[in-house]
Amino acid sequence: MDTALLAVLVENHNNGDRAQNGWKPHVYNACIKHVKDTCDVDITKENITGRIKTFDKQYEIITKMLAQSGFGWDWVKNMVSVDSEEVWFRYMEANKEARAYRNKVVHNWESINIIYSKDHATGAGARTGAECVQEPQDTPVVEEAPEVPQKRQRTGDAILCMMGKMKMSFDDALKTTEPLPMPKVTPPTEILAALKKVPDLEDSDMLRAYGKLIVNERLFEALMALPEELRKPWLLTFD
Repeated sequence: MDTALLAVLVENHNNGDRAQNGWKPHVYNACIKHVKDTCDVDITKENITGRIKTFDKQYEIITKMLAQSGFGWDWVKNMVSVDSEEVWFRYMEANKEARAYRNKVVHNWESINIIYSKDHATGAGARTGAECVQEPQDTPVVEEAPEVPQKRQRTGDAILCMMGKMKMSFDDALKTTEPLPMPKVTPPTEILAALKKVPDLEDSDMLRAYGKLIVNERLFEALMALPEELRKPWLLTFD
């Protein structure tokens, strides 16, 4: 049911059918109809608002973890991945609310990101995981791009090397049980603007890339470091 519900919410989100104080009335009707048609389940507006609150809470907790060095997202298992048990236990000491997400499968994470990232990044007084990703460093303008490498493996190796150098040290953070310091976030509007500049990028490919770039700052920096003609081929490698 969540998949059907989120499909409608993502579509209406992209259409701008969301006011400052919530979804427009016709969105709830569309959700009720779509869930009934696809799942043969009767739901009400109250059911929808309840699930929306759950999705929002999941986004807040998970993105706060993903903003820390030592955490990542496993797109195969649909759950948070952690470098070590020590990293996990140290984080839990200061962030009890994340305890349930050690091995929790969260389906439709990409759709949840699309819907909630802008809210948490730009909402008044918001202080969530979306604000905890480092801002990208200035990227020099490439006036004359080099020829496209013949082997994709070389480009991938270069990106991995660059991402490895940018990895934050987690040693200092382990010395305290206080909540880990939260760096700022690149606005989703900036990420979306960069994707729109990629020539001939299909909407579905753009949404897939957007969902990954807003939760992994290093991926966005890697994109901006690539010559323009390599950006689309690299984005299409995202599963």
